[in-house]
Amino acid sequence: MNNGRHLNKVRIYKLEFIVALLLFCAILARLIYLNLATEIDGINLKEFAKNRNTTKETLYATRGTIYDLNNEILAQTVDSYTIIAYLDKSRSKNQVTPKHVVDKEMTAEKLSPILNMDKNTILNILKQKGLYQVEFGTRGRGLTQLQKEEIEKLELPGIDFISTSKRYYPNLDFASYTLGYVQTKSESNEMNGEMGVELYYNKELKGTNGSLEYQTDANGYKLIDSETSPVIQIDKIDGVNIHLTIDSNVQLIVERALNTYFASSYATNGGIVVADAKTGKILASASRPSFDPNIKNMKSYLDPLVSVAFEPGSTMKTYTYMSAIEKGTYDENATFLSGSATLSDMTIKDWNKVGWGTITYDYGYMKSSNIGIANLITNGYINRNDLHAFYEKLGFGSKTGIELPNEVTGKISFKYDVEVATAGYGQGITTTPIQHIKALTSISNNGYLLTPTIIERIEDPNTKKIIYEYKKQKGTKVASEKTVAKIKDLMYQVVNNEEGTGYSYKIDGYDIIGKTGTANIVNPRTGRYYTGDTQTLKSFEGMYPKDNPKFIFYLYLEKASINTMPNMLKSILNDIETYYNITKVNTNEKILYKVDNFINKNIDDVKASLDLRGVKYQIIGDGKKVIGQYPYSNTILNGKVLLVTNSSNIEIPNIVGYSRKEVINLMKLLNLSYTIEGNGYVKEYKVDVDANGKVTKVNLILSDKYVE
Repeated sequence: MNNGRHLNKVRIYKLEFIVALLLFCAILARLIYLNLATEIDGINLKEFAKNRNTTKETLYATRGTIYDLNNEILAQTVDSYTIIAYLDKSRSKNQVTPKHVVDKEMTAEKLSPILNMDKNTILNILKQKGLYQVEFGTRGRGLTQLQKEEIEKLELPGIDFISTSKRYYPNLDFASYTLGYVQTKSESNEMNGEMGVELYYNKELKGTNGSLEYQTDANGYKLIDSETSPVIQIDKIDGVNIHLTIDSNVQLIVERALNTYFASSYATNGGIVVADAKTGKILASASRPSFDPNIKNMKSYLDPLVSVAFEPGSTMKTYTYMSAIEKGTYDENATFLSGSATLSDMTIKDWNKVGWGTITYDYGYMKSSNIGIANLITNGYINRNDLHAFYEKLGFGSKTGIELPNEVTGKISFKYDVEVATAGYGQGITTTPIQHIKALTSISNNGYLLTPTIIERIEDPNTKKIIYEYKKQKGTKVASEKTVAKIKDLMYQVVNNEEGTGYSYKIDGYDIIGKTGTANIVNPRTGRYYTGDTQTLKSFEGMYPKDNPKFIFYLYLEKASINTMPNMLKSILNDIETYYNITKVNTNEKILYKVDNFINKNIDDVKASLDLRGVKYQIIGDGKKVIGQYPYSNTILNGKVLLVTNSSNIEIPNIVGYSRKEVINLMKLLNLSYTIEGNGYVKEYKVDVDANGKVTKVNLILSDKYVE
């Protein structure tokens, strides 16, 4: 019996041994397989291991800067800061100094004036339970370098900053539809243009992101062995810098005129375009309502210069007359009976309903007679094909090709005699302001039509090379010099003859020529014209001076109760004449200076440099280091440099006499709220302070005249 039991035990032990041996062999075989195999369950083991220990960082490209004609910055990417507070006590574990907010009451009290937030609001944020860190809402975002340094000086435990980039437009609602704006993706901080030049050149401005790829150990530390753990770097390519044809000084003149006269017209919309008569370069383009691209408070996403087509009215009579003159059929001594005419069983009338009796065609143009246009057609001076072909030749009905997005073509289709007549005086067709600027170049360039442009040059900041630069075109010949001379004479009479419809635009000593326009507005719901004196679009287009034009311009007001355009244009031309020194004002005392980058430099060194060049400057604060400046570096300056120092003792300097632009940029540098009443230069100002004596707002009153 015992032998049997012993044999059974031996068999069991052998079986267990065999099972254990087989299991060991299976495990060993699996280990050998895992070591030798390159792929398991469809997963490449080498790639898996490599990726598991690989860190890849994105090297973000800097979006290019947009400048004006004089190298002044209109849009740029700047650093901004978001303040955060660490609340979790575990962050301070084993630390000599605390790394979380310890005294919440004191922290809230000290942050309140800097963030311009109520102390209790901050305290409630800091008292939240179960959170590792918190932010402070909109007031805690977009902080300037000055605010950041001011907070850092407080040495508050648990307070830190996140550095981000944002698109900044230093001149606020200045040429905003031309510049456009960007949207920033919060997760990647990627900026994409959504209007204006920012959209049209979005790809070029964005540049191309790079990357940095390297191996890390199990603890996440970078491995620096160049042979076994090489660093793979793809360099970023920063976006291009774009220089516009916009001249900030002319733009400011136009913006000021609109600010002064648009509101008093009670119009719903309005705009002004000023261009170089010899090149078609857009020097200024402004419209109302406008918006600030920093806060994107727009009421419309359509650029009135290129994206809105409307019936232009009698400004089209210029080109109808040009068509007849160029054809050779026009007879300036011929007459017609004004007042009314019937075409295709439809009666059309002159704007005054009764006309001026029997008049010449020249007189009819000066008085803006609709019946004169009708007679040019019915009496065979021009026909439908002539008019359509000439409109087309001038660029109406097609895109001009200006470097702005969402340009529309307008519509110049007409067939029957009455449609041809109404098209001849600008009703039943639609055009855009930029098309009128283009058409005007044919008159200012002796019959050669130019393509308007908004781009002066494009530079690659990576190679420092100019990749595009505007070169003057000869243009396309669309009319003879004889035709141009005649139409200039007619336009001259409109403004300078006291019987002309544009006589209110006359300025003594100025040789302005132009044409007025008044168009009925179509109700989009009914397809019929609105009725009433204010349900119209008033416009004026022309150039100055007559014989050798330097500027062409187009102005319009929609649904205006008072036509303020004559005063608007007079204000603009007076200021432009002064700016361009057409009257030969002595310029020997002007100091032109290319502004250096003063950020982080010693203030005494900066003062010495500016004194050496004879450049005026204003220093704000008693710090030793410059942390803010205006104008920005590389700007061509004829004026004053504003310098903000790293000081907690910031006081408002005497700003009487500062221009609107200078004082706005000073307020932005100091991150102060402000109100502005009037235009021009600071006449007086009042400062609001809080309980601690800290300036919270500056209320500015401006005057048109410089105040010494």
